[in-house]
Amino acid sequence: MSRPRHPKPPIEAAVKYAESRGWRVELSQGHAWGRLFCPFGARGRCIISVWSTPRVAENHARQIRKRVDACPHRGQEHEHEEH
Repeated sequence: MSRPRHPKPPIEAAVKYAESRGWRVELSQGHAWGRLFCPFGARGRCIISVWSTPRVAENHARQIRKRVDACPHRGQEHEHEEH
């Protein structure tokens, strides 16, 4: 089953960007539309909140991409495959 789309296109694109890098989406209620979880969460729990109605959607989308790219576990998917 596919997840519901985020109502703001720039944020939806950022969520898809995270998913393409292995991050998992869990929908929530309240101020956060959902949360993104690093694929290697057991090693340190990288979690990004995705807001429902940020003041500037483009800025929030940029922050999501920046945090996905800055994840300290990034690149460990290759380490994991080798062992």
